[in-house]
Amino acid sequence: MSAPQPRQVLPGDSGTLWQPWGDYQDILVDRSGDGIARVAINRPFRRNAFRPRTVVELCDAFTRIRDDSSIGVVLFTGVGPAEDGGYAFCAGGDQSVRGDGGYVDEAGMPRLNVLDLQRLIRSLPKVVIALVAGYAIGGGQVLHLLCDLSLAADNAVFGQTGPRVGSFDGGFGAGYLARVVGQRKAREIWFLCRRYGAQEALSMGLVNAVVPLSALEREGVRWARQVLQHSPTAIRCLKAAFNAETDGMAGLQELAGQATHLFYRTEEGQEGRNAFLEKRDPDFSDSPWLP
Repeated sequence: MSAPQPRQVLPGDSGTLWQPWGDYQDILVDRSGDGIARVAINRPFRRNAFRPRTVVELCDAFTRIRDDSSIGVVLFTGVGPAEDGGYAFCAGGDQSVRGDGGYVDEAGMPRLNVLDLQRLIRSLPKVVIALVAGYAIGGGQVLHLLCDLSLAADNAVFGQTGPRVGSFDGGFGAGYLARVVGQRKAREIWFLCRRYGAQEALSMGLVNAVVPLSALEREGVRWARQVLQHSPTAIRCLKAAFNAETDGMAGLQELAGQATHLFYRTEEGQEGRNAFLEKRDPDFSDSPWLP
């Protein structure tokens, strides 16, 4: 059997060999041989707007990535261009399947399951880098916002549409946005529903860098490889620490979980476990009470 052929997601040479990973309808998932995964929404004919199936598949992909210890960084993007030449990271929820109570899936159930995806990206103990080519609008703007880092192509366009289409995101989409760009700018983005180019996004701190479209994926790979040179434990604890400052008890739980993970690997933590299994009193005498 011949090896799977690499799939073009964005223009330009990324400088890495991607291997397809999983079989999905609405997304493409690939992996490199050096610890990077690439997740791309594959609905360019809808400007990569998501429907419930898209979100289910994204949740599945990010869960698989979470459980794979060889992967440390995810590049999250959208396939482009569309047949008309347009690009999009994600244009939010697909309004053509929006019902009275949410976005209607194939079984007729209205859903807002993108909230599950938001939390999954947020808590993933790995670095997620958004690669934004074209539109990051509405719910797509929120998804890029929740990534740890965001690189924009020079054709990127950001903005909100919620109040125009009878919708809003009062969670991360508003609260965390205000932490990133400030209260005044966040209210402007939501209340006026304006569009912002890549350089404007850079100036307000919404993205980390702007590069030519043809270099976007290569730059994402370069950033990913720099991250992968560093301590995985330090990175995951830092991500949890950044989240803890903004996410209340859920953020504290995440940070505490990372601390517990570290403690389990110490001799002190293992002595407590071993003593219980061996039905004896634990001996913590070798563990000092440090200042």
